[in-house]
Amino acid sequence: MELPGCDRPQARASCHKRLFHKVVRLTLILASTSSIRRHMLEAAGVDYRAQKPQVDEEELKLGESDPTRIAEGLAVAKALSVMGEWVIGSDSVVSAGGRQFSKPRDREEAAEHLRFFSGQEMRLTSAVALAHHGALDWSHAETAILQARPLSDAFIQSYLDAEWPEVGYTVGVFRLEGLGVQLFDRIDGDYFTILGMPLIPLLGALRERGLLQS
Repeated sequence: MELPGCDRPQARASCHKRLFHKVVRLTLILASTSSIRRHMLEAAGVDYRAQKPQVDEEELKLGESDPTRIAEGLAVAKALSVMGEWVIGSDSVVSAGGRQFSKPRDREEAAEHLRFFSGQEMRLTSAVALAHHGALDWSHAETAILQARPLSDAFIQSYLDAEWPEVGYTVGVFRLEGLGVQLFDRIDGDYFTILGMPLIPLLGALRERGLLQS
């Protein structure tokens, strides 16, 4: 394929460079339907396209109790479920009081989760994986600790009035960039990890592989 204006010998070098950059921008795929993960990459200046992963999350969780292994296993499975040159997969797991949590099925279950979180220490583990031509190339997981304050039923209902259904797509029933910050007394951990993807380590991995300018 020849780019416009590239038929002159003296222009071919710069044209090939333009073509190379155009190809590189199309090689990175985010295997996710998460709007916050898409926003994180866009805000960081990462060129990618999004594609829905083909993963049975509940089946992958069976027989596994360690949150880090679950989150990393899901991230890897998502990255491997989409064919492409470079594919990013990511997932998050919330645990509290010895119980693992998935995304709520409906508003009633979301309220039940919030009542359980009330006054509890929540552990949020987020993982990210990078696959290259269908093989795992790199993965990373981080955990943040969030201390939920005591939540009244009145607060829970007003909170869901304002945030539902958006928080129904999150495993902890909160968006830290929104009213979800009101759920907590204390937060220890990386901000991007809490949002759902360890972004800083991912950007470093992309630079190491020549997918971002170093």
